[in-house]
Amino acid sequence: MSARPTAAPAAPPRVLTVAGSDSGGGAGIQADLKTMLALGTHGMSVVTAVTAQNSLGVQGFWELPAEAVRAQYRSVVDDIGVGAVKTGMLASAELVETVAELLAGTDAPAVVDPVGVSKHGDPLLAASALDSVRTKLLPAATVATPNLDEVAQLTGVEVTSEDGLRRAAAAVLAYGPTWVLIKGGHLKGEAVDLLTDGFDEHVLRAPRHDNRHTHGTGCTLASAIAARLALGDDVPAAVAAAKEYVTGAIAAGFALGGGIGPVDHGWRFREA
Repeated sequence: MSARPTAAPAAPPRVLTVAGSDSGGGAGIQADLKTMLALGTHGMSVVTAVTAQNSLGVQGFWELPAEAVRAQYRSVVDDIGVGAVKTGMLASAELVETVAELLAGTDAPAVVDPVGVSKHGDPLLAASALDSVRTKLLPAATVATPNLDEVAQLTGVEVTSEDGLRRAAAAVLAYGPTWVLIKGGHLKGEAVDLLTDGFDEHVLRAPRHDNRHTHGTGCTLASAIAARLALGDDVPAAVAAAKEYVTGAIAAGFALGGGIGPVDHGWRFREA
């Protein structure tokens, strides 16, 4: 008598990243997918741009046509479905507007990392796209996760101490995201972030690790938030869990190449 076929295991929660490819593997699509796997979700991707990138910087990038980005997105969402979406490098105004339109038509939380420059200071977003980020992309965000350089780029607000985080959050919220996480990692002292929707406020603190190998931190944090949202967390719980994960990844960051190495997305596996 033949054995009965066993039912396939249920699929884990599905998370989609819409971002650029980092050929060095430390940030972008590659970091996003590693993070999603580490947090127990199924990662899927829409590639918006291809970068030539290593530990020393970005040597070049080539954006994909808007029709290719739209086709990738529809292919995944219409068949597989999605529990959360994360956006990263979008490069141009046309891609920003295309992705914002897709997010607005998707019934899933969206984590928007408004990537403007790389860890090395290389521009990853055309200056002409800033207004589209403000007026199209940020209003579609469940959570926006700008760092202090991106806050200044988008709003003109310069933050030099923890006291300025609330002012920065108000300036970003004025563009329409439901929540904003202002990342204070560029400040001295503790790594302090502020999460708020304009009413509910959460200050998240973590020790600052003496490790220069932090490539991919922003991508990793945003992807971790999206993964936790797909797993069923509310926004404050998702951000707190993501902060804990990325803090461990920063502590375990390793040297790679001749410049700044990546955070370690698999740090929890190595601790087991």
